[in-house]
Amino acid sequence: MKQRLITGVIAGAVFVALALLGGAYYTGLLVLLAIIGFYEYTRMNGVSPFHPTALLGFAGVLYFVLPWKAWGIGMPSPLTVLWMLAFLLLAVTVVTKNKTTIDGASLMLLGALYVGYGFAAMIEVRDMGEHGLFWTFLSFGCIWASDIGAYFTGRAIGKTKLWPSISPNKTIEGAVGGIVLSLAVAVVFALLGPDTASIGRALLIGIIAAIAGQFGDLIQSAYKRVRDIKDTGNLLPGHGGVLDRCDSWLIVFPLLVLTELIPG
Repeated sequence: MKQRLITGVIAGAVFVALALLGGAYYTGLLVLLAIIGFYEYTRMNGVSPFHPTALLGFAGVLYFVLPWKAWGIGMPSPLTVLWMLAFLLLAVTVVTKNKTTIDGASLMLLGALYVGYGFAAMIEVRDMGEHGLFWTFLSFGCIWASDIGAYFTGRAIGKTKLWPSISPNKTIEGAVGGIVLSLAVAVVFALLGPDTASIGRALLIGIIAAIAGQFGDLIQSAYKRVRDIKDTGNLLPGHGGVLDRCDSWLIVFPLLVLTELIPG
């Protein structure tokens, strides 16, 4: 627990500092996390990072997260890139005479979208003009509040298992506690920035961050059970890897962007 706390404080301080700085600092951090996260994903699936399908997956991740527009480089639409990526991955199955299976190709396409667009959405929110920092901290505040509320409520009064076959320690009481604290944080942000976020919009963000964030955690737990591993990596002592730490973020931020709850 001590190691987990120390790692959490240091990593959290660095993350918040770079988010405050924004620009190339924050983007650079998330690009690095995306690359490490996809590396962990390939490793979870028993694929060498130098395998052709993995290299195509890395290319897909970089398409999503690199600041092409800021560099003045025009890029094809996401649908075009995803289709081309799917085609090239399927072509690998033919070239290798099915040594690379269609299942393996599909996993790399899924990973590129899951990891790549997940981190890209975080960058997009931070870059939303003068209010980007507000939306970023509102979103992360609700996610982190949900984690904290679920953990402490579960420890204090948790009795009813939420999904024991996937995550035996999570409880329904903890999940509810996470939602309540996330909503409370959302209200605080709405009161601090009434001209930016209404109470209603903030509450919607709070509930989506809590519920979708907990689903993101369960999704990663379910996948690790399938692969029979405890952590996706060991980058953060006491916390595991990037995908262990960012599992909620990768689901919540795309949802908030795609639903336009965070106005672009």
